[in-house]
Amino acid sequence: KVIKAKLFLKYKFLNHSFFNKKGGVSKGIYKSLNCGLGSNDKKHHIKKNIMIVSRKLGLKRKNLIIINQIHSNKFYIINKVPNKKLTADGLITNKRKIGLGILTADCAPVFILDYKKKIIAAAHVGWKGAYKKILIKILDNLINQGCQLNNLLSVVGPCISQNNYEVKKDFKKRFLNQDKKKIKYFKNINNKIYFSLGDYIRGQMVDYGLKNVEIIKKDTFYKKNNFFSARNSSKNHENDYGRNISVIMIK
Repeated sequence: KVIKAKLFLKYKFLNHSFFNKKGGVSKGIYKSLNCGLGSNDKKHHIKKNIMIVSRKLGLKRKNLIIINQIHSNKFYIINKVPNKKLTADGLITNKRKIGLGILTADCAPVFILDYKKKIIAAAHVGWKGAYKKILIKILDNLINQGCQLNNLLSVVGPCISQNNYEVKKDFKKRFLNQDKKKIKYFKNINNKIYFSLGDYIRGQMVDYGLKNVEIIKKDTFYKKNNFFSARNSSKNHENDYGRNISVIMIK
């Protein structure tokens, strides 16, 4: 099943999809639409799954850019399809028929759109990327390109919810050392600390000045939502996990 953001639906020049794990060819713990080349799934299955996704989007496979993600704040501006795999966690383009692909398994895929200038950005944002302010760096770049804050829309895709994101004391301390106001993204239940990644990401962008940020409220941890989840896999003592793909493109 493909999830769409309400915020983006009216823009006919735009195509985007948050895919869950259904609709592919992989078997076992990777069943079935595993698009993670970094997983130990059979490579020909992963490639076939990426092909399925490309077709669904009406995109040439070579035009779907999937980066080697490293939980950084590094991003690339794409003017043409690169001839080698890029290592980063964000992409920006204003070119048509180039798909920006993000892989996740509890982290958040985040899309940004300037609907006036027709510029799109996509980022892989886990706690490290959020802490290193990847989205702030991308937004700075968009503003430097002449984007107006009022024309920017953003969507935070399916990620792990606060209820299932238990963290340690030093994790919380690290965020509060950066900014005391971040306390609102943590809650304590039965002496355990829980962090709201989606709200934190949204808060970063709202604080930056974005008026419109949508959070897709689909917890990747819950089995019934049919997403790959690193936390769920480790809870079930599985030795690996698949990756969900999210793609945005200008038609």
